[in-house]
Amino acid sequence: MRIFLSRWVCLDPASNLERLEAECASAVEAGARLVVFPESFLHGYRRTVEPAAARAVMRDISGRFPGAAFVFGSFSEDRFNRMTVWRNGVEGARYDKVHLFAPNGEMDIWRPGDRYVSIDFDGMRFGLLNCNDLRFPEQARALRMDARCDAFLVAAWWPWRRDHVWRTLLRARAIENGVWVAGCCVAASVYPGERFAGAGNYVFDPHGEPLRTSDDRTYDLDPARAANLIVDPLECSLKVTGIDSFQI
Repeated sequence: MRIFLSRWVCLDPASNLERLEAECASAVEAGARLVVFPESFLHGYRRTVEPAAARAVMRDISGRFPGAAFVFGSFSEDRFNRMTVWRNGVEGARYDKVHLFAPNGEMDIWRPGDRYVSIDFDGMRFGLLNCNDLRFPEQARALRMDARCDAFLVAAWWPWRRDHVWRTLLRARAIENGVWVAGCCVAASVYPGERFAGAGNYVFDPHGEPLRTSDDRTYDLDPARAANLIVDPLECSLKVTGIDSFQI
């Protein structure tokens, strides 16, 4: 499956909405079946976008490109940091960020979600994660073990100065769970009140090997590359029945 990870530069909300269709058209023209955008790509932390206006644009775009799926991750709605997934003009799924990042004041902006989310598309099952969620291996493990995900899609607003952390966590989640992991981070914000340099986009295969492309946007996920994994955590996981404590 070919996926497209946008290298999105965040401007003012009105400009961002106007540019969205062109970016999606470029992705579909490149053969992408799954198109992914980063966290808060329409408004960042300091701007606002009307959710109804954003939804109208997302509905229209996904209707214009039938067959492709779009992960718009994310925008602020109902005091949630919300990822939405659209196909054929219909919102098929939404995920509200569970693990908010306190140092950025996210607790004051949003309230945390209380559900993990996976989506089925073109024979693969994708778990959705949002930025700081990546620091919590238990979420990724639950999506792998309980939801039986084949891949994780991670949207983020992660700083370039911490790119090494972002890259390391993406690779770790791939290796420990034996899944594909695709990380889509905002490239930059050039809004005068919120200048920001974002980390890179990365895809790691289930062995933790990076997938390299010529355009840094389109990636082909081949399930056969994971067929010879030495350890399948779904088959050899321990069935823990409790915890023993000893005083010695």
